[in-house]
Amino acid sequence: MALKEFKYRGKSLEDLKKLSLKELSLLLPSRERRKIKRGFTDAEKAFLDKLQSKSKKIETHCRDMVILPQMVGRIISIHAGKEFKDVEVTAEMIGHRLGEFALTRSRVAHNAPGIGATKSSAALSVK
Repeated sequence: MALKEFKYRGKSLEDLKKLSLKELSLLLPSRERRKIKRGFTDAEKAFLDKLQSKSKKIETHCRDMVILPQMVGRIISIHAGKEFKDVEVTAEMIGHRLGEFALTRSRVAHNAPGIGATKSSAALSVK
């Protein structure tokens, strides 16, 4: 069975990389299209400039940056509140936001309740 070629709205990854930002925005959902039409912030522009460099790993705080075809194949460290989480960008991520792939909340695993937490444990001595 042959691997299925990636297509985004009928265009291959190579075709998407050739498009200008304005042409690409017409293919994206409305929220991402409006973000590109308004223009990027200074921090996002600096991030795109870093993306042009050949460094393999890039750190960013721009969680609301739209994933563009130029980012595919790169490893981006996205700030998740306390640390940076490494995310390898794939073609299926195009049109999403960076922050969607670096979750900020971790799972809480509770232990047994302490002494005094329940009525039955209140009578125990604290030794």
